[in-house]
Amino acid sequence: MSAVASQKVAFRERTTRALRDSNLQQAMGKARGGFVDKRLEAMAALPEFDETRDAARDIKDHVLANLDGYLELYEQKVIENGGQVHWARTAEEACQIVADICKEANAQVVTKGKSMVSEEMHLNSVLEAAGLKVVETDLGEYIVQLAGETPSHIIAPAVHKTREQITELFHEHHSKLGYTDRVTQREALVNEARSVLRGTFVTADVGITGANFLVAETGANVIVTNEGNGDLTSSLPRVHIVTAGIEKVIPSLDDLSVLLRVLARSATGQEMSAYTSLYSGPRQDTDSEGPEAYHVVLLDNGRSTMLGGGYRSMLRCIRCGACLNHCPVYSAIGGHAYGWVYSGPMGSVLTPLLNGFDDSVDLPNACTLNGRCKAVCPVRIPLSDLLLKHRLEQYRRRLTPLFGRFLVRAWAWVATRPRLYQGLMALPLWLMHWRGHRRGALEHIPFAGGWTDSRDFPTPAGRSFIRQWHSRKGKS
Repeated sequence: MSAVASQKVAFRERTTRALRDSNLQQAMGKARGGFVDKRLEAMAALPEFDETRDAARDIKDHVLANLDGYLELYEQKVIENGGQVHWARTAEEACQIVADICKEANAQVVTKGKSMVSEEMHLNSVLEAAGLKVVETDLGEYIVQLAGETPSHIIAPAVHKTREQITELFHEHHSKLGYTDRVTQREALVNEARSVLRGTFVTADVGITGANFLVAETGANVIVTNEGNGDLTSSLPRVHIVTAGIEKVIPSLDDLSVLLRVLARSATGQEMSAYTSLYSGPRQDTDSEGPEAYHVVLLDNGRSTMLGGGYRSMLRCIRCGACLNHCPVYSAIGGHAYGWVYSGPMGSVLTPLLNGFDDSVDLPNACTLNGRCKAVCPVRIPLSDLLLKHRLEQYRRRLTPLFGRFLVRAWAWVATRPRLYQGLMALPLWLMHWRGHRRGALEHIPFAGGWTDSRDFPTPAGRSFIRQWHSRKGKS
């Protein structure tokens, strides 16, 4: 397990703070429906969307079954194009590789495009400790960097911020640069950030980006953005470094076209993102621009272990964020409550696998198992099934509290005895119905404060479904 990445996920404490944070609740409330509605519109405009999802799943499964061969082919093509490929088993190794490249280039300023792998590596803190100035260029990443925070969402890093908070943040940090007016409109905020970042783009020595995909047949890395900052980060500095997980490789440009058709529609509800760029290596003699050196750092960090186990399907993930957008838990608490880089359903699956089960006990249980994440995943990852698998693994390892394990065993014993189960449930159902029938909800339930502290509990019917069913059958 990575010592740099490992941390105790104090999920319950973070969740309590999130539910009481009025600014967070306001920001999440505004964002809650936008991604969902736009995805539905984009799906409706592509009748073969579900068939395309099947094709995308099959492509990723094929790659994972032949991952070593495609990685070797990708490395061969990058070298042929004049670049270098570096292999890192852990996040620490990857950070050291990047730091050494920057040192060799005598770099002072580093610009970064959005890269969740670099967040996984905690790369910024390592480079800053080495004396480098690191500037995030994606607008959302730039905002959270100014705030001293980490991204709250894998495609919308600052989704947890209100516009008023961003206004104050920019005023605090940009006033010393001559931007003394408080700007409040979205377009004005974007323009101010662009103006501030423009000088950094042209003075940066090294540009670091992630990669949405790595194309084995050409050696190209693909970045998909809506701001164009990734292109400036890739092409203007003397050195371009790509950081990517080993699962990002795909066979061909034909496969890329399939995956792009589901990526933007699932992520932002667009047919295509504004910028889809392919970079294959350093500047050639016939090129008018581009980096002098091109490096790709491929990170394992536990992915090989996933490849050989029961969680292989999680490596299909294309980081679209659809599962976060449709998750009622994420929508209520935001991303920081999850305590690490990846949040929502995909984070609740990945974090225990990459950081260890011991430090992530609460995450797999922060799910209603409603299945929406599984239903919307563009590469059909059975996320809710994997979360249930995590819970079973926790139970097997005795990581769940002793009292909780006792309750599960007791419930299982009672549930396999239908008459006893119905008899025991009759009284509490009647009591809750009697107490809540006037308001339609219960404000307090003994031993259920985890629910009623933050929301009311819907009043149940006075009789169980089974008893109502038998009663109606008797009348028919």
